Amino acid sequence: MVKLQLDIEADSRYSFDRKRVRAALTKTLVDQGLDGKVKISLSVVGERKIKELEKKYFNRDEVTDVLSFPLEEGEQMPEDLDGLSLGDIVICYPQAKRQAMQWNRIIDEELEFLACHGLLHLLGIHHD
Repeated sequence: MVKLQLDIEADSRYSFDRKRVRAALTKTLVDQGLDGKVKISLSVVGERKIKELEKKYFNRDEVTDVLSFPLEEGEQMPEDLDGLSLGDIVICYPQAKRQAMQWNRIIDEELEFLACHGLLHLLGIHHD
């Protein structure tokens, strides 16, 4: 059984269903065969912040929808947490909102999709 410790940081102006995101991430972990305690950090940010991260870490001057920053592969959590710490997912809320409109989804669906996409990257599953 997966026990997800999800730390969410978001500006109050970015309203979304945190329980829905947590449930989707938990399901993705189960679907990928993970078990036990797993820690993930999720930040929901604006365009300025995501652009800043893109520039700093990927040398691209652009706004993107989601970035993933994995910790060392398989890094263990501190002894008292006894689990796996995967890393950080950063989602750009304004970009997610535009994409939700483009794909005729509600914002919660798009944030759920992007969070799970970011999680797959943390797990080492990438696309071309």
